[in-house]
Amino acid sequence: LSEIPGINPIAAHVIIAEIGLDMTRFPTAAHLASWAKFAPGVKESAGKKKGRGTTGHGNSYLARVLGNCATAAGRTDTFLGERYRRIGRRRGKKKALVAVGRSLLVVIWHLLSTPDTRFHDLGSDYYDTRIDPDRRKRNHIRQLEALGFTVTLAPAA
Repeated sequence: LSEIPGINPIAAHVIIAEIGLDMTRFPTAAHLASWAKFAPGVKESAGKKKGRGTTGHGNSYLARVLGNCATAAGRTDTFLGERYRRIGRRRGKKKALVAVGRSLLVVIWHLLSTPDTRFHDLGSDYYDTRIDPDRRKRNHIRQLEALGFTVTLAPAA
């Protein structure tokens, strides 16, 4: 687990101590995230949010370690770091911590459920390479026109 960005050897030991090595208890990664209370909980009816917005108490030791690992991963130039920064800009730092913590749990489940699996970072430019250039161009044009500019595109030399 130490090859995952943000997870140091001590954190890896704590995570393994809390969830164990036997991943047959969790049929999917979503089951592990739900058990650890890192699954998104939507309680909404007729546009009104119900409840307090939390998914339960969960394992406080695991949550603390995953939060620390998510914070550390947020400072790296990796996929998880970019995920933390993107979500942190839009939704806030605390939601980004939980989202990256859940992503770490999913990665950990895959690594422990299939022993011959190796971690491969997608890279911090993963989101940039997946956005369609035509859609990006349309969005920029639309934003500039909303600011009152007339846009004329000419190919670069």
